[in-house]
Amino acid sequence: MSRYTGPSWKLSRRLGISLSGTGKELEKRPYAPGQHGPNQRKKLSEYGLQLQEKQKLRHMYGMTERQFNNLFTKASKMKGVVGENFMILLETRLDNLVYRLGLARTRRGARQLVNHGHILVDGKRVDIPSYSVQPGQVISLREKSQSLAVVQEAIEVNNFVPDYLSFDADKKEGTFVRLPERSELSAEIQESLIVEFYSR
Repeated sequence: MSRYTGPSWKLSRRLGISLSGTGKELEKRPYAPGQHGPNQRKKLSEYGLQLQEKQKLRHMYGMTERQFNNLFTKASKMKGVVGENFMILLETRLDNLVYRLGLARTRRGARQLVNHGHILVDGKRVDIPSYSVQPGQVISLREKSQSLAVVQEAIEVNNFVPDYLSFDADKKEGTFVRLPERSELSAEIQESLIVEFYSR
């Protein structure tokens, strides 16, 4: 299945979660899209809840079904709690860390920066959004990309960088200091439901 390229606001309302991270999608109409959106009272089955949680997380990180499934398989082979391992693996993707550093306003924007070759990891150009960044590695912008208007705008509006990252706004570079803890990741996601979905 290919990556979703449809209207992201409509999808956010369908899943009941802000996929852009701004929360604007749900401010005006915090109900599902469509003619019967405000009046839907359908109770989801256990499978429906598990599927919805999986779709929330998959669309939040903008991944295809195959990528998502492969990453879950990798997490299940690691030591520790599968759900937490999975969340941490998602968080260490290059496109996500570019977004977390505030170099892009959305994950979609961050993926575009990576795809177009604007991002360096330890001084080397990396154009693979799913690249897994290791603690200690430095993420920066190419010299030619330093003055990009979208980057400048994103840095200006960003007011939060997680503790597991350090960011130098003058140099426009950040360091992935350590692996994040589960408490520092999205509280809106119940990863146990995703583990149950894949364990069926």
